Amino acid sequence: MCELFGFSGDREQGLSHWLIPFRSRGGGNADNPDGWGMAAWHGDVATLVKSAEPGFSSERFARLASELRTRLAIAHVRKARHPPVPGMLNTHPFIHACCNREWVFAHNGMVPEVIEWQTTGPLCQPDGETDSEYAFCHLLNEIAEGYENPLRPAWIDRLARLSEKISTLGKFNFLLSDGQELIAYGHDRLHQLEVDDELGRKVIVATEPLTDGPWQPFSPGELRVYRGGKMIARLGAASG
Repeated sequence: MCELFGFSGDREQGLSHWLIPFRSRGGGNADNPDGWGMAAWHGDVATLVKSAEPGFSSERFARLASELRTRLAIAHVRKARHPPVPGMLNTHPFIHACCNREWVFAHNGMVPEVIEWQTTGPLCQPDGETDSEYAFCHLLNEIAEGYENPLRPAWIDRLARLSEKISTLGKFNFLLSDGQELIAYGHDRLHQLEVDDELGRKVIVATEPLTDGPWQPFSPGELRVYRGGKMIARLGAASG
């Protein structure tokens, strides 16, 4: 049921060690054949590349996995559920503008009832049909007021509460970024790996461990915030 990949580093770094095995999860050694997408930042600008083809057989994804260098990235391989067919508008990640920034979001799970909520608003309206993008717009519309000062933690607290509320509708694991922080919410299926080597400091977040190493599972309902390759906030069950 879809898989997520996130990267936060203290400088631009290569991601091939993790992206190459993640690519194989897109219909190769895992049942996620219905599209792939990658958002990566260079400076404050996000570049989004995605396709409705299987990730494991995509030559473009292979090149990205081998060659991409960035300090921040979100990737996704899709198992189509809602709607149950591939399509570009429904392929993750999604990108929408809010609060003078571009935000990127990718989701694993199903929360179809969120479509019935008042998720459209002046700041974000879905382009596609997925419950994932509706949930994304709901989050943006709800946190926008508190994000006027992004250094204040209040909007992060609100995001954690909203995420917990949406998770009651089904399964809601996601990655979100405003181009500065990588935010990861692990409802029931997410792992983290921290690496500090000669290439720099970094944190990798993935649905399932992609390599050998001390991957740490999220506690159910836990939200973690990363910046510059380290965790700067942790909210939810594990943090009390």
